[in-house]
Amino acid sequence: MLLMPKKSKHRKWQKGRIKGIEARGTELAFGSFGLKSLGSKWITARQIEAGRRAILRYLKKGGKMWIRIFPDKPISRKGTEVPMGGGKGNVEFYAYPIKPGRIMIELEGIEEKMAKEALEKAAAKFPIRTKFIKKEV
Repeated sequence: MLLMPKKSKHRKWQKGRIKGIEARGTELAFGSFGLKSLGSKWITARQIEAGRRAILRYLKKGGKMWIRIFPDKPISRKGTEVPMGGGKGNVEFYAYPIKPGRIMIELEGIEEKMAKEALEKAAAKFPIRTKFIKKEV
């Protein structure tokens, strides 16, 4: 099931720009291993779901996973061959505008080699460069 907000203050948002580096969510908070973003882009709900499924398929029943990003930005599109004017298009999907340094996924309860492999499979589903990180002991 794709992630999307149950309720939002505004149905459609302006596009905005992704500037700078992330200030929050840059340290591991729950697990021992994580996937950190090195670029900035919109991560769609479909991409997050694909990454989640790739990890779960690899881990089977072991370990615990936390997804630290949530797609709450509505992205709208107009239909093909629609002329100029006529207002803003309908909401097509939801995305999370990610900045460099953000922890996207955390894992716990598995060994480092397995965690690295699982997070590499998830990283292949995202449109940005990422880095495997582990908690300093």
